[in-house]
Amino acid sequence: MLARLIVPIACAVALSCAAPGDPAAQPPAKVFRIGVLDSVPIASNEANVAAFRRAMRELGYVEGHNLAIEYRSADGRPERFTDLARELVKLDVDAIVTSGNPAAVAAKHATRTIPIVMASSFAPVEEFIVASLARPGGNVTGFHLMAPYSLGATRLHLLKELAPGITRLGVFSNPGDLYTVLALKQIEPAARSAGLSITTLEVNRPWEFDRAFETALVGQVDALVATDDYLAIGERARIVGFAAMSRIPAVYALREFVEAGGLMAYGTDRRDLLRRAAATVHKVLTGTRPADLPIEGPAKFELVINRKTATTLGLTIPPSLLRRADQIID
Repeated sequence: MLARLIVPIACAVALSCAAPGDPAAQPPAKVFRIGVLDSVPIASNEANVAAFRRAMRELGYVEGHNLAIEYRSADGRPERFTDLARELVKLDVDAIVTSGNPAAVAAKHATRTIPIVMASSFAPVEEFIVASLARPGGNVTGFHLMAPYSLGATRLHLLKELAPGITRLGVFSNPGDLYTVLALKQIEPAARSAGLSITTLEVNRPWEFDRAFETALVGQVDALVATDDYLAIGERARIVGFAAMSRIPAVYALREFVEAGGLMAYGTDRRDLLRRAAATVHKVLTGTRPADLPIEGPAKFELVINRKTATTLGLTIPPSLLRRADQIID
């Protein structure tokens, strides 16, 4: 009888030694693995990834505890996305966050079951990534950029306001990217109405930028427009460096160009999109089907101007732009 009592008493004592709040008494937390597919290395995308991390942390996901982020970069080579997406699938990630259409398409081809959240996409219906914006279907949801190519005309008008003396415009364009093709179609009539001639600077691969720079110099362009396709984003340091060396005012699509020393940018707030993408990731991790989450558009656009670069170029930022700017970088 005594022997039978000893075991239960010992067990009770052992359990009482670990308080309810003691980590030793808690089951290990599930670690959610999130794959991130982007066109640029994390070193040049850290501010955007940090916005995603902060938003995930606010939702209760802490790296090293219950969250692991697997970041994969195509390094400006979209053909790499296929292998990178397959690599994330083999890691059995719980969700994949993509930036840009090539990444989303590769992820969709790699898996029909793992939820895919597009932090940004262009014309996802027309590109057959989702069935519709309201009912995407399948395992893909996230955010689209509406018609961001139409912002090209707005960027041109902003540049003309800051540098009214420009006459010859150089526009970077990637013929293999639908976004930049449509952007060029929007910029051309706006340039004509502003009395500007256009030189198209075609770039299909990173190593072709040197040829584009030479074309700009031969054409004696005195202003530049760069869109936010994956090539321009990945090579933004070279583009900004060329503009500075040539003393050419330029307008860009993303604040990252201005933070790298570029003159001005107007476009979608990507950090806001990544914050919102974190909320969508949380929804799919907690059981909501991607097919039931409508594709949403951007909520914030931003105008960022680099005052130091303007001064170097001998430009005075007019009060109208100072009032409109979301940020002036000194």
